[in-house]
Amino acid sequence: MNPRVWALYGDKTGDNAQVRAIAGCLPWPVETRELVFKPRYRKGKPWFNASLRHVDRAASAPLEPPWPDLVITIGRRPAMAALWIRRQSGGRTRLVILGRPKRQLEAFDLVIASAQYRLPDAANVLKIGLPLLRPDPARLARAAQDWAAALDPLPRPLVVVLVGGATRPYRLDATLVPALLRQAAARAAPGGTIYVSTSRRTAPAVVDALRSALPPGARLHDFASGAPNPYPALLGSGDAFIVTGDSISMLTEVARLGRPLYVQPLPLHPFWRMVVWLRRRLQPFGLFALERDLDAFHQWLYEHNRAQPAGDAAHDPTRGRAPAHAVPTDDALDRVVARIRQLIEPAERAADRAPSSRTEESSR
Repeated sequence: MNPRVWALYGDKTGDNAQVRAIAGCLPWPVETRELVFKPRYRKGKPWFNASLRHVDRAASAPLEPPWPDLVITIGRRPAMAALWIRRQSGGRTRLVILGRPKRQLEAFDLVIASAQYRLPDAANVLKIGLPLLRPDPARLARAAQDWAAALDPLPRPLVVVLVGGATRPYRLDATLVPALLRQAAARAAPGGTIYVSTSRRTAPAVVDALRSALPPGARLHDFASGAPNPYPALLGSGDAFIVTGDSISMLTEVARLGRPLYVQPLPLHPFWRMVVWLRRRLQPFGLFALERDLDAFHQWLYEHNRAQPAGDAAHDPTRGRAPAHAVPTDDALDRVVARIRQLIEPAERAADRAPSSRTEESSR
């Protein structure tokens, strides 16, 4: 009999895509459970424990028995719900989480940690490089076709600048704009086009600074404007990409395309420099939550020839361009699926044996 598997989704598209990637490769049926969070917790962070107090249960998928054998999830809020589910199951449900749990690393049967997470070596930790985000080639092809009239006439090379936003402890404000556009201009010359695209986290002051400093012929998409978003079309059409270092999802998607990728690192906010220093030294003693380290992720990209720092001009964006919708593969997803099967299949075999054992006992 197949195990009962739930994929527990939150409200972040990129996070859900990673869970979906795993679910699509498992040899068993996977049931979807989508969570909706109460308004105060959609951005606010509840204290991390086994709880549904942050979940809008009326708007969410039902969480009720029969309880699953396995839950796969990602993120702080869904992870709290996963811990609650296991408690209801009497501890029987196995839990797999992508990323890092804020605390209670030992509470999860498998933690899948990509390169930005500073997790200790442990039997229940599987360290991988890139997150399991994978751009959908069909989606990119459709977007490129939809935007062909706007993008195809632009002079090449098309240098795409993807801008995220500040994320503690890193700073992304208007002071970064001159360097960002200077790097883009160097790679678009001679005669190319700069196309800047912001995201939902980009501060209005940064958008204003970009708009006022754009060189002639450059394009700007302001995410907050509500205009059609060219992001998937730019992924499919760009010759080179400069991405602010805060956005793991954008960096990952571009890296998987095999295009020239330049990372614009962000400075630490002055207040947080000492805090980060203290956290990294006290974390092994359990005094702080497990940490995300963007610099470590950037370094992984550099060491594996997936990206270069934005100040490095070694790549020529007009040469060696990958096929438009190529998605280089690695074996991380295979390793993840293999580890999950190891969690479940011994229990499956034991369950299959149990009825025959009971029958033998009853016949004696």
